Amino acid sequence: MSDVSREIKIRPYEKADWPRLCEIHDAARLDELRLSVGEDAFLSLEDTYENEGLFDDKLSVAEMEGVVRGFVAFGEDELTWLYVEPSFYRRGLGRALVQHAAANAAGEMQIDLLEGNAPALKLYESEGFTVDKRVEGQLMGNEGFAASGLTLKRKAGSALEG
Repeated sequence: MSDVSREIKIRPYEKADWPRLCEIHDAARLDELRLSVGEDAFLSLEDTYENEGLFDDKLSVAEMEGVVRGFVAFGEDELTWLYVEPSFYRRGLGRALVQHAAANAAGEMQIDLLEGNAPALKLYESEGFTVDKRVEGQLMGNEGFAASGLTLKRKAGSALEG
């Protein structure tokens, strides 16, 4: 286990985490939109969490340096939310959260990703996800914006060892 992974603690979400989730989502969502449909499509977590089902399944947070720095929401077969505080990108948090969700999946896992988000695509592919299909439609949660997306799938036990 690397020193970085030892610094990351993943635990279930608690109500006291809500302000941090909003801060993390809102900053990271802007980065995601800059790479895809544009910042004009931005809606805050406060505005979208209910309609987009943030609390529908499991929700876990990742702490680093004793502070929540990322979160993941997932069900038995789908990773639905993954956001990391931008100042903590590329420190293993996203990878640890993907691995946590995959380890708690029932089998095959799916994720929908906005096309253009190359850093996220690279992460998911490195964890055994492959592009299943490309879709065109409206941006979920902000349907006034057209969007292109990718559906990725990962078979149980297909993560790369490394």
